[in-house]
Amino acid sequence: MLDGMTPTRSDAGAPLRALVYVRISQDRTGAHLGVDRQREDCQALAERNGWEIVDTYVDNDLSAYSGKPRKGYRQLLADLDAGRATVVIAWHTDRLHRSPTELEEYIDISDRRGVSTHTCQAGIIDLSTPSGRMTARILGAVARHESEHKAERVARARLQAAKAGKWSGGLRPFGWGMPTGETRTVKDAETGAETEAPVLDMDQAVPDEARCVLDSVDALLGGASLRSRVKHLNDKGVLTTAGNAWTHQSWRDVLLRPRNAGIAVYRGEEIGAGNWQAIVPEEKWRAVVALLTDPGRRTTPGGQVRWLGSLLYRCGVPGCGCPGPMVCSMSGGASRPSYRCRLGHVSRRADKLDEHVTDVILERMSRPDAAELLLPAAENVDVAALQAEAGQIQQRLGDLSGLFGAGQIDAAQLASGSEVAKRQLDGVRRQLADAAVRDPLAVVVGTPDPRAAWKGLGLEEQREILAALVTVTVRKGRPGRMPGGAYTDLDSVDFDWKRGRR
Repeated sequence: MLDGMTPTRSDAGAPLRALVYVRISQDRTGAHLGVDRQREDCQALAERNGWEIVDTYVDNDLSAYSGKPRKGYRQLLADLDAGRATVVIAWHTDRLHRSPTELEEYIDISDRRGVSTHTCQAGIIDLSTPSGRMTARILGAVARHESEHKAERVARARLQAAKAGKWSGGLRPFGWGMPTGETRTVKDAETGAETEAPVLDMDQAVPDEARCVLDSVDALLGGASLRSRVKHLNDKGVLTTAGNAWTHQSWRDVLLRPRNAGIAVYRGEEIGAGNWQAIVPEEKWRAVVALLTDPGRRTTPGGQVRWLGSLLYRCGVPGCGCPGPMVCSMSGGASRPSYRCRLGHVSRRADKLDEHVTDVILERMSRPDAAELLLPAAENVDVAALQAEAGQIQQRLGDLSGLFGAGQIDAAQLASGSEVAKRQLDGVRRQLADAAVRDPLAVVVGTPDPRAAWKGLGLEEQREILAALVTVTVRKGRPGRMPGGAYTDLDSVDFDWKRGRR
């Protein structure tokens, strides 16, 4: 590196044109202070040499090592190749490159276009000579080593924090963050105004928010829909930690978090128990995860169902060929909502049919032998033992990785042992999930007043009981008034019971 290698003026006597490039890897405040300081130093260097700055390119809060596209840098290369300037000014060479591939591309353009590179910290880099290119490559290799070493330190620190169950930062997760009574000073990035914000204990659950999560888990395991739970939250005015209303996807994401069960995660993999307060028992969390991730589950919110048998009752006309179950609507000139076969073969007044189906279901669930309708309970399931077994299997997986790293087992042995352990772990987790599934009929069967219990349920819960207990098929009814005075032929409604004896 030699000072004074680049002239200050072109052959025509005009000042040399220069392009300034500034970059900072991380801007925590968003105040652009790092790139502003670099820009000031680069402008001062141009003034000392009498160069004309024709443009400045900024990549703020973006690492050159990450591999993510840098719009400012790519525009700089394009403009150099177009001949807009013959001088590049940067604060240091590591602001320009942290990748050998990028450096070689930059060298090629500089050589073809006669571009000289000047830095505030490392002086002039003459890329037109072998020694100058060697210097640039050495500086690039050093910068690359520093980046890789830093990335390794950060990864180790994050793994250590995850294993210790520490919160890694970011937006406060719904359910945690009790105020400690202390405050900290927060500075606004744009205005510079300072305010006092409460210090939160991220290991402690927020009772009201934790109850919302647990209630939704219990409701879903009891047969409720995710859509109904989102509506419940928004109707109560419960907001996200960012102050927004809940959506189907955002609440699903909350319910799927391992953090709910006190489980620490690193790079998407469970690595053991965290040190924060769990708000959902592990077996319930695994059950709701299995439910929400079931490929056969309808995941789109769909339209609001308003009638008990919509899309559940079936047409009983032989050879009807209906494309799906019956729907409830006001079509066909009806004065009141009616269930209709999609091909028009069968029609029933909705309120009368739902009333009859409800009476039949409640009569069956009120009998002395109604307990036969319930699914077998998960008896003799030792949840604590299953959780301990899961922890032991995870420890074996970690031990296998350690043995491979120490060279005591080869890659084939690591893969074989890990595959066996993962299958065992999946089996234990399925048992935990099965232990927490709740029968939707349990909220009615065995209660002192099944009818009152039924009325206390939402429509979604009632529909879940109907779907789990019986298939309702509607045949063509007799015309005219029935013996009791009604026009609805109840004898044309068939009940195919899925559980117990009729």
